[in-house]
Amino acid sequence: MRPLVIRGGRVVDPSQRLDAQVDLLLIEGRVAELGRELAGPDDAESLDVGGCVVAPGLIDVHVHLREPGSEHKETIASGARAAAAGGFTAVVAMPNTDPPIDNPAAVGFVRAAGERAGFARVYPAGTITVGQAGERISEIGELVGAGAVTITDDGRPVVNAGLMRAALEYCQTFDLPVSVHAEDLHLSRGGSMNEGVVSTRLGLTGIPNAAEDAMIARDLLLAELTGGRLHIQHVSTRRGVEMIREAKERGVRVTAEATPHHLALTDAAVESYRADAKMNPPLRGEADRSAVRGGVRDGTLDVIATDHAPHHYDEKEQAFEDAPFGIVGLETALGVVLSELVHTGMLDLLTLVERMSCAPARALTLPGGTLTPGAPADVTVFDPEETWTVDPARFTSLSRNTPFRGRRLRGRAVRTIVGGRTIWVREAR
Repeated sequence: MRPLVIRGGRVVDPSQRLDAQVDLLLIEGRVAELGRELAGPDDAESLDVGGCVVAPGLIDVHVHLREPGSEHKETIASGARAAAAGGFTAVVAMPNTDPPIDNPAAVGFVRAAGERAGFARVYPAGTITVGQAGERISEIGELVGAGAVTITDDGRPVVNAGLMRAALEYCQTFDLPVSVHAEDLHLSRGGSMNEGVVSTRLGLTGIPNAAEDAMIARDLLLAELTGGRLHIQHVSTRRGVEMIREAKERGVRVTAEATPHHLALTDAAVESYRADAKMNPPLRGEADRSAVRGGVRDGTLDVIATDHAPHHYDEKEQAFEDAPFGIVGLETALGVVLSELVHTGMLDLLTLVERMSCAPARALTLPGGTLTPGAPADVTVFDPEETWTVDPARFTSLSRNTPFRGRRLRGRAVRTIVGGRTIWVREAR
């Protein structure tokens, strides 16, 4: 691998409080040096990225790669390539596959498949409970030993509070975060969208905010009781944001994430029974969207994560109530967040990179999230000004289920580098 000097870009790295036009030298898979007009070794390759932002590689801590069991929707290889096309250098694969990732061999399978693919790094998550059945805790030590970076029953909540407490206590042995899907199934049962004016008008059973808020409150109390590390996934409600903010002020060890779709859309997107706008938790009302945006801005919600959830066309073409929850997001996330938050003045670029790179690395204790010398040479280069129209037919992902079809976005990844090697570059227009 030849050394690489990236020249002419605006280097944005919150881990160093750096926002300046400097060069970046990568040698043998590591960041070697930052500075103005770097010469580099004689055999170094030079890459001019004038007009672009150079950032520590984006990290998505919440993706569904569907393998094993649903490879017609996505595979580990196709998902890792879609991640690279979206500017992500690393992703965390959720364990709700078929069968679930609840044993060391399954964790090893995900790791090996990600390494073979050779695109974005793939970090496995293991299940909290065996088979995600909510009855017996997985062999967490063995999952960690095999490479799991978090445990979660994502897609299902852990209903048993005693079991959840035990998981938070046991994971302290490994300083491992427990990632949770916050949903009271008794309150959400039968619901297919947000409970509100739109659901009433459409005649659809709604999911109230309380279904999410009740479980967030419970898990925050358990994290406070145990001292364990809690990571709350895809927060969508105003009260949820408030409770997390209050818990952080009390010193609870909690991190939390927001998705681009909850930042950009409201339940109005479901009008005309658009199944591509059906997800769980559902798109909420404007007050909730505003609160989630505020939580991202002030750091209450540390992380922006996609909850990339591929589904086959035929599945999403069913009646709205029967269609599965979830949308794809890896290839639109950066453009959506730049368009909705940065170009509207809500976030600056330093905060964007913090929420999509540095904070995700810290939340799940992953390599990367910084361009300090010696760090992995994982780099995302993006053009914050390029405008483009979302065309699912051009996605790298095997699935096309996006509510952003036809949306005009401003900002796009142009090159993704992992370990000093370019794994994806956007074709010239």
